[in-house]
Amino acid sequence: MQFAYHPNRSTDDAITTTLPPTHLDNKDTYVRMLFIDFSSAFNTIIPQHLIEKLSLLGLNTSLCNWILDFLTRRPQSGRIGNSFSSTTTLSTGAPQDCVLSPLLSTLLTHNSAAMHSSNHIIKVTDDTTVVGLISKNDESAYREEVQRLTAWCKANSLSLNVDKTKEMVVYHRAQSDHSPLFIACGDRQEHQIP
Repeated sequence: MQFAYHPNRSTDDAITTTLPPTHLDNKDTYVRMLFIDFSSAFNTIIPQHLIEKLSLLGLNTSLCNWILDFLTRRPQSGRIGNSFSSTTTLSTGAPQDCVLSPLLSTLLTHNSAAMHSSNHIIKVTDDTTVVGLISKNDESAYREEVQRLTAWCKANSLSLNVDKTKEMVVYHRAQSDHSPLFIACGDRQEHQIP
């Protein structure tokens, strides 16, 4: 369900997949969609965690070592006009504006998949949407999926930007209000998602 950096896949495909039109034709159904924004997704990649995942995917040791070398001990400095900052060595994250970085991010998140058949997790680069197809007001699978994804993010050093994370509920017919979604974040507080 990753729609970026794959041949013949685009954001149009992701949008089409996001909202299955037939689900809303049924009585007592609606869709909840959580649009997740990660804080500095490329900057928080831990190279050793990524290499472990790449090994599990079957990449050979030489390629894994090359990627690890690419991501660690990177000298970096800033420039304003003719002035340069001192050099800092980075061993976390993936370089910005690098062709390989989005692919590495995609490989890092490959095992983030929906557990319930009524849910979908759709990814476009570092943007993620959790789609829950709700029937008869039973949101338990959707809410469990969101909590599981939150725990997955913590385990993979991805922080949710709760100020930019939004939820949308889609109905075919007028229906009653539903309780808001709360997400537990790294600061150990629950944040209500608008």
